[in-house]
Amino acid sequence: MSSDLAREVVEGLKDAGVSFVCILPDSRLVDVYDSATADPALQVVSCANEWEGVTIAAGAWLGGKKSAMVMENSGLRVASEPLARLGHTNGLPVLLIMSYRGDMGDRMSWSTSMAWTTEPMLKALRIPYLVVREVEEIRGAIRNAQRTLVASQFHTAVLLGGDMIW
Repeated sequence: MSSDLAREVVEGLKDAGVSFVCILPDSRLVDVYDSATADPALQVVSCANEWEGVTIAAGAWLGGKKSAMVMENSGLRVASEPLARLGHTNGLPVLLIMSYRGDMGDRMSWSTSMAWTTEPMLKALRIPYLVVREVEEIRGAIRNAQRTLVASQFHTAVLLGGDMIW
């Protein structure tokens, strides 16, 4: 992931009014982690796993902050139970920003199954999502996802895919 892409994610979060970011650092998102951590406008909390991260982000929302969880798409499987309870049961929305491992063109054989399950899981959880494959679309996608989250009081997701994450 390039520093340009990381900068667009961070600026997109700030443009959307997000001030609290929970991140599970991974190899594809390390530049986002570094850029967000260096930005004084964002409070960044690292987490041990995606279950914990979406719960922390929901808690920040409950405390009056616009928040987001940044993670790899494989973590959606780990986060599915708290997302279902937080969103469907409690009305606590989480903005998900995910690398889309296994998207068309990914060269890693081990990431294929991540793509097989990501979109079906988002649909099963009824989480609206956008797949972004161009750097210049990131800010607008994050802003639109946040607007939908606020209007619906429910989770939304932005998947960062294509050549920009390889």
